[in-house]
Amino acid sequence: MEQQQQQTQKWVRFEHAGGIGFGTLEGDAVHERQGDMFASSEPTGRVFALAGLQLLTPTEPTKVIALWNNFHALGAKLNLPVPAEPLYLLKTPNSYLAPGRPIRKPLCDGKVVFEGELGIVIGKTATAVSEADALDHVFGYTCANDVTVADILHRDASFAQWVRAKGFDTFCPMGPVVATGLDPTTLTVTTLLNGEVRQDYPISDMRFSVQQLVSLISQDMTLHRGDVILCGTSIGVGSMKPGSLVEIEIGGIGKLGNRFG
Repeated sequence: MEQQQQQTQKWVRFEHAGGIGFGTLEGDAVHERQGDMFASSEPTGRVFALAGLQLLTPTEPTKVIALWNNFHALGAKLNLPVPAEPLYLLKTPNSYLAPGRPIRKPLCDGKVVFEGELGIVIGKTATAVSEADALDHVFGYTCANDVTVADILHRDASFAQWVRAKGFDTFCPMGPVVATGLDPTTLTVTTLLNGEVRQDYPISDMRFSVQQLVSLISQDMTLHRGDVILCGTSIGVGSMKPGSLVEIEIGGIGKLGNRFG
């Protein structure tokens, strides 16, 4: 399990002086690097104050895969049947949002909810990988908010509108970093709404582990470097009102904050 034995680092992508760069976050400073974030890179020697940078989504995914009914606690609360395989949908690229940027209020009416989640970031192309080899294809982990217009989901009895409900512009905030070298089973996801804790759940409660998710999903579709798998959410999902600040915090990764509207 090579991925979990590597040194813990926090990687960011950022915009500075009209250009886009990447590097490692050390305290309140970003050490710029050049080369390939996922393979080999070297320091440029330039160091920036984090406060002076505009952070971007930590990677540029070709797709974001979002899990449904992947936590025992939420499944039990909603009386959902135990899935035999991962149940997932895709978040569209127009929904990707950087840390600190506002979540746009949809033009349609309906209750908009937050869902704090752990994101698995792929670092090596994965096609039909075994569970034993799955972690070798994981670069690290990030925070995410799987924003949803809940009222749309089952509004049409003939068709569940998962992609539309979760695919509005800005509905997939991610970041602020990709943290490498973490053991995901030790992590806890905390979601705060205007400073109040609304979600606080352990990743160890997942139905399908990180290894299982990467392996099983890669049987269906090739996972490319930078792709993100959102692990699903647990109890405590709630609605946001315009002006609400939603923060997703995971120890070892950091805090992703975005204001709604």
